Amino acid sequence: MQKPETDAIAELISKLGNNKILTTKEELIPFMKDASYITGKLPLAVCLPDNPGDISTILGVCNNYKINVTVRSGGTSLTGSSVTDFNGIIISTMNLNRILEINTSSRYAVCEPGVRIDILNQELRKYNFFYPPDPASSRASTIGGSLSTNAGGLRAVRYGATKEWVLGMDVVVPDGHIIRTGEYTLKRSAGYDITALMIGSEGTLGVITRAILKIEPLPEATAKLIAFYKDIESVGKSMDSIKSKGITPLIAEFMDLGTINSIRKNMEIDIPEYTQFLLMIDVDSPEEGLARKIEDVKKILNEFTDDVTVITDQNHMDKIYAARKGAYSALLDLRENNNQLVVIGDVIVPSTELASTMKEIAESINNDGMRATLFGHIGDGNIHANIFMDNTDEGRKKMEKLQMDIARAAIRHRGSVSAEHGIGTEKNRLLYEEYKDRDSLYTLEIMKSIKKVFDPNEILNRGKIFYEPN
Repeated sequence: MQKPETDAIAELISKLGNNKILTTKEELIPFMKDASYITGKLPLAVCLPDNPGDISTILGVCNNYKINVTVRSGGTSLTGSSVTDFNGIIISTMNLNRILEINTSSRYAVCEPGVRIDILNQELRKYNFFYPPDPASSRASTIGGSLSTNAGGLRAVRYGATKEWVLGMDVVVPDGHIIRTGEYTLKRSAGYDITALMIGSEGTLGVITRAILKIEPLPEATAKLIAFYKDIESVGKSMDSIKSKGITPLIAEFMDLGTINSIRKNMEIDIPEYTQFLLMIDVDSPEEGLARKIEDVKKILNEFTDDVTVITDQNHMDKIYAARKGAYSALLDLRENNNQLVVIGDVIVPSTELASTMKEIAESINNDGMRATLFGHIGDGNIHANIFMDNTDEGRKKMEKLQMDIARAAIRHRGSVSAEHGIGTEKNRLLYEEYKDRDSLYTLEIMKSIKKVFDPNEILNRGKIFYEPN
């Protein structure tokens, strides 16, 4: 390490104590990886703050010495957001993991960033409430990470992404100041919306230390309908018809045959031999109206397929829900060898464009000679292409080309290169292509200017969102 780096770490140890700073190689190696295929550099140190004052101290010291800082929470990023590409330290927020308040009358919960989403919902369920954003990794993902990437998930068709569910937050900015954004109220008109700016900023503007989140009562009664199809066009038409009739599901998911096969045993349902795709619809209603809601949706689905399974047993629904959330992990069992990786894509298009976009993506997969499966949140047009990549230089080049082809298909269909996983380092080139196609590269320049205001020394999450050569 150079002298400024050595001096900075010595000062951090002096101010925070040895127990909050990891410095040995054995302790640092796990922080070179997150849930993505990207491996970062060995950090100079990892800081383990347990209160906002610690984070203020850490950023103040690093800003003074101009030391790069990467913020990390649950480590579930699929785009390399929580590993560092440059010499610097990592701040882990996992020790800030308290639920500070639940107010069911005003319908909010206050959490620290290290609270895992499933843990929050376990607590809220005691009051018959829940926090709607529902990323597939909710067992491991945290409030801080989900805010930083504007995570979505299975329930986005009804409830939208994380940005719809944040009232305010406390943030430590790079010079160490702690700022408050937003409020406890459901509406507020008071200047620039800094809360919205922080959501999706991937730790490039500040470190979130506390969040005020909206909560909702749990649905009264629910049912799951699963329909089977030979082609994706019929899946898309089914979903369009359901939405056009004024029905908004709780969950609307599609899977191709490869994904179905990976979780078939856990679903415990009969799947017709002809099946190439399935559509999974969750609906809710007051108890007395559920049967009619099921019949309305089933009638629509039967216009496009004869095979529809209705499930109302809660335990069975929970098993299928868990199987769908575990689809990415299940695909790992389909690898040709242990050295092969599964890279999960994350594009989005208007839902009416999904069928045609899927056809183009399938053509790209075939033309590029890659193996991939497709699933996603059909209700909002979110497609996850799960690419089996040989972990070699050639394999990575082929995967990156396919990712670019898929991104361009989404852009052509008025979509975006990232729906819910964020940009990180994986997608910064793709983001450039999206704004270039929109003839709006100046938008990226405005974003860079905003970052410069918050972070003039450019110490926070360097290399994330904006492309920067090493």
